[in-house]
Amino acid sequence: MNTRSLRSLFAFASVVLASLSSVAQTTMPEVLDKGSLNDQLKYIEEKTRIYEDYRAIREDMFQKISKNAADSLVSAKTRIAEYEGLTGILNNRIDSLNSSLSGTKADLKEITRSKNSIKVFGIELNKTAYNIILLIIVGTLVFFLATGFLAFRRNLTVTRNTKKELDELRTEFEAYRQKTRLEREKMSMDHFNEIKRLKGK
Repeated sequence: MNTRSLRSLFAFASVVLASLSSVAQTTMPEVLDKGSLNDQLKYIEEKTRIYEDYRAIREDMFQKISKNAADSLVSAKTRIAEYEGLTGILNNRIDSLNSSLSGTKADLKEITRSKNSIKVFGIELNKTAYNIILLIIVGTLVFFLATGFLAFRRNLTVTRNTKKELDELRTEFEAYRQKTRLEREKMSMDHFNEIKRLKGK
């Protein structure tokens, strides 16, 4: 077999391999569409190969993971905004409850200075009955205040955890982006060197 036949056979094999590679790259794994970001990164880690400390990843998969990471960041920011709005509502509710409690305490002081007989809406009540009713009201207000405070603390904790996770996700994404950029540059350089080597032959 002469050199021309070998070149023709090599060119034909290259075309067939390139077409097979392009067909294979058009299919996107289901985990990149439906899995969590951690699952996607784990999939890429398992399915890509490392050569001389660099990992090769398909461009369409890289773009897909980049988009998914950006979507996750937007979703986290939306949740943080919702939690901040809820925190503002809870703060307003706590202020309102504190104001109501202060007013109730002032009323209680005024009533304790009065006589045993107290008129309320034209109805006379003895002091004990009145105090029991008032304590029930105060207890209810304190219960709602405590509930609001606990909800506020829980939401504050969730907000802090979400911000921490967001910062970690940003750091991981930036490291991943830098790593893939270096890998792509290394792969391009290796490809260029290989072409030079083949041309030299």
